[in-house]
Amino acid sequence: MPPANNVLAPSTSVSRAQREARNGHRGAAILLTGLPAAGKSTLAQALHAELFRRGVQSLVLDGDGLRVGLNRDLGFADSDRLENIRRASELAALLVENGQIVILAMIAPLSELRDVFARRLGADYHEVWCNASLAVCEQRDPKGHYARARRGDLPGFTGVSAPYEPPAQAALIVESGALSVEACLDRLLTWLGESAVLPQA
Repeated sequence: MPPANNVLAPSTSVSRAQREARNGHRGAAILLTGLPAAGKSTLAQALHAELFRRGVQSLVLDGDGLRVGLNRDLGFADSDRLENIRRASELAALLVENGQIVILAMIAPLSELRDVFARRLGADYHEVWCNASLAVCEQRDPKGHYARARRGDLPGFTGVSAPYEPPAQAALIVESGALSVEACLDRLLTWLGESAVLPQA
């Protein structure tokens, strides 16, 4: 629902520029999107650990973590998927405004869902496709979800009974189905430096 007419966005006593100056880096939101078991969460945590080591303010928003907490009231109907993304985009925007690098590890299977992030976050939004084939993801299947989906126990499961639309204009593609986590992380860190999201090492 839209906010009531008497609701106003609060002002802040500390600006984003001040926070970023103290942090020594820009605020940004990085979406790691891909099929289930493409390596999004693993890469997100590896990036988070490396940024922490470097003294960079960052936080991981993991799709599963959001669904057991903030978004636990949502299912997997189209409207619920959209609301799941909308809430994640609003939370990411607050953190980016606070000068943090937000790492979103979410399937976000459709372009219209990823567009929600793009519209809300604007130039602060960076889309990274963790590219792993369905065969590789299904072979990994760490949670057993693909097997359950094949049996019909998980209707609407992305990659089996629901589509995944690969990003047409991802800022970066990491071949997470073929490369090691370390190689993917190195490529991601290099790109973050080249894109001036991170200070050049």
